[in-house]
Amino acid sequence: MRFLSDNAARVHPQVWEAMRAADATDTPYDGDAISQRQDAAFGALFGREVAVLWVATGTAANCLALSAMVPPHGGVVCHREAHIEADEGGAPGFYLHGAKLMLAEGEGAKLTPETIAQVIDPIRNDVHQVQPHAISVTQASEYGRAYRPEELAAISTLARDRNLRLHVDGARFANAVAFLDCTPAEAAGPADALSFGCVKNGAMSAEAIVFFDPALADVVRYRRKRAGHLQSKGRFLAAQLLAMVEDGLWLENARAANAAAQAIAGEASERLLHPVEANEVFVTLTPAEREELRGQGYEFYDWGVDAARFVAAWDSDQEAARALGRAIAAL
Repeated sequence: MRFLSDNAARVHPQVWEAMRAADATDTPYDGDAISQRQDAAFGALFGREVAVLWVATGTAANCLALSAMVPPHGGVVCHREAHIEADEGGAPGFYLHGAKLMLAEGEGAKLTPETIAQVIDPIRNDVHQVQPHAISVTQASEYGRAYRPEELAAISTLARDRNLRLHVDGARFANAVAFLDCTPAEAAGPADALSFGCVKNGAMSAEAIVFFDPALADVVRYRRKRAGHLQSKGRFLAAQLLAMVEDGLWLENARAANAAAQAIAGEASERLLHPVEANEVFVTLTPAEREELRGQGYEFYDWGVDAARFVAAWDSDQEAARALGRAIAAL
């Protein structure tokens, strides 16, 4: 009955098994045999050459990726409700040494070429104003909305025309792919780098930065060390990532989480604030109604004055999800 966050979900048994199998002497840092398999595994997933670095958190994945794209005097265009703006405690400013987040609007916490242009078009090309250097989109968005491949293509076209890099925050990338029923490459779009989320999807402590421009990875290797994220036993992080992607566990888990979210939404459709396109469900609930649900044993986060967020995970019980939906509908 806990729908607080997919961060609270259990570690998948296959991930535990992979970490146990990695518990043998090997080269430290990222020189071990398991870490050396990452590029090929993710390259097969995306159908192109990639360079992959592991880190421990999504915040580090986002900020280290952006640090290779944006100088301290530059800016990153992101949605006003993007995780890097609203939920990372100023980490982008820290990792990017003061670079500015340039906030744009968009329905469902999604950017469009038009809302991006509204931010960057008024900027004069002179030293007195911060110049944009990158765009960061979230797939799926903070409101659980998935960018269609054509939407990402349009944003990428604008980025190329303005000489901007494109970063994708994929904390729930797997959930977006499961909903879109497309290839990972289509869901990532023509990005320069993707923060490929695993912790929310069954891993314990590993996230992947997937660089579609491998030259960026060469920069971030140094920045990762300087930031304190080059773990000496990196094979345990690499083992988690490979356990997720090599046999399709990442997508299997996401489909289970999405199905549980749909089970909630199907019963509580009259209260939905956003279409359910991943594993998050946002509904209208008064403070009194929220307390009534908590009195029944349900755990979730308030989302503003008269709303709540429910997040399903790979291990969410489908019947419990349906029961929650019925409880919401019965209020």
